[in-house]
Amino acid sequence: MSTIISGSAAAVVVRPVEGRSRFVWSLLDAWVVCRRNLIQTWRVPELLVFSTIQPVMFVLLFVYVFGGAINVGPGVDYVDFLMPGIFIQTAIFGSMVTGVGLAEDRQRGLIDRFRSLPMSRGALLAGRTLSDLFRNVFVVAIMLLVGIAVGFRFGDTTVPAVLVGFALMLLFSYAFAWVSAVIGLSVRNAEAAQSAGFIWVFPLTFASSAFVPVSTMPGWLQAFAEHQPITVTIDATRALFLGGPVASALLQSLAWCVGMLVVFVPWCIRAYRRSTGG
Repeated sequence: MSTIISGSAAAVVVRPVEGRSRFVWSLLDAWVVCRRNLIQTWRVPELLVFSTIQPVMFVLLFVYVFGGAINVGPGVDYVDFLMPGIFIQTAIFGSMVTGVGLAEDRQRGLIDRFRSLPMSRGALLAGRTLSDLFRNVFVVAIMLLVGIAVGFRFGDTTVPAVLVGFALMLLFSYAFAWVSAVIGLSVRNAEAAQSAGFIWVFPLTFASSAFVPVSTMPGWLQAFAEHQPITVTIDATRALFLGGPVASALLQSLAWCVGMLVVFVPWCIRAYRRSTGG
């Protein structure tokens, strides 16, 4: 069936595109938004530079200033203990940019312009989270090179285990990106999104096994630190990179990832519809 749109000069016949399902078009729309965000990042390299500087500073600070005073157990160098935590911290902090970007797009009216286009409503959210995932891949790769430069080495493990470790941290960061997206769509501007995003991620990161063993923390804090999502993901990644029992921590981390996606993806879609009046 065709639709005729009358204009002052001529009539334009608009024919529906055939041969592709709605789902395929939704994926293509999401990829277009993803490319737009990646191109924006490429044109503003300061975003990547500043995303990398902070974790590099954490590595240098903890390895060369605090590393000599932190005992992580016999047979384990502190840099090997530290780097899995730095990888997870970097991925989580990178995923917080999702909310800031969405809040900025809404503030500039870009979301309203996207809504006026014949594209999938969920493409903006999927494209944003996907582009931030790709950017996290780049930043984590840079951090791996920095870690190797300061002495990090993979332990008694295998190549498939290492790849699973990196895949796990990227899945974890992708789940956190949807949490960040909910925050970005629930506040008024990008500054508020940045504050609201990092104000709870910082204590969650430091009250984990990222920088010190949980066993060195006060008893009341250990109960929280041992079972929170960042700790179990770091423990799973550390075991995959260095060797050791991994099944329990890996299953808990995957459960957290699935749980966050199940809760926050629908929540994010509702927040998006509410914020745009759609």
